Amino acid sequence: MMSSSDAEPASGPLKPITDQYYKYARQYQILLDRITPFTLYRWLGMAGLVLVFLLRIVFAQGWYIVCYAHAIYLLNLLLAFLQPRFDPSLQEDLLADEIEGGGEDMGGLPSARDDEFRPFVRRLPEWQFWLSSTRATLIALFCTFSEAFDVPVYWPILVMYFIVLFVLTMRRQIQHMIKYKYVPFDLGRKTRYGGSH
Repeated sequence: MMSSSDAEPASGPLKPITDQYYKYARQYQILLDRITPFTLYRWLGMAGLVLVFLLRIVFAQGWYIVCYAHAIYLLNLLLAFLQPRFDPSLQEDLLADEIEGGGEDMGGLPSARDDEFRPFVRRLPEWQFWLSSTRATLIALFCTFSEAFDVPVYWPILVMYFIVLFVLTMRRQIQHMIKYKYVPFDLGRKTRYGGSH
């Protein structure tokens, strides 16, 4: 059984170090909390950081494998951002298994679960997408200052492979969106209720 004192930093020779760590962790969290509402500025900052990273790659003429790994990671984050938290294809399979297992068949009529409005809930929320992208870009940028990550590769092959990978995965994602009729973006007019117009 843990007591309440177990959650606090231990006293002893490491106490000053843990105190400093918790101090910086609180300051970091305060900074993140302050910039949370500024979505456009966060993404512009992220785009600027990616531009600095790409300029570093181009002018240094190296670290192409770092750039490729970074691009693959960002593509993975983008796909998670575009996908719903609860995959409709898995829900369809579960419903089919339930019917095969003797569950209730709706007889082909629309059910309440088909008719009701369900908002799009992302597998990766926008905030996590931005935070993970920014952290990955900073890590990739710092990797370009170490010769250990400058692996000699023929970069045009990496670029072509990434383009093919991007096109194929986005095509599959768009087909999934069309098949299950969901749009991961809110393109409509924002309506505010309860206020004067």
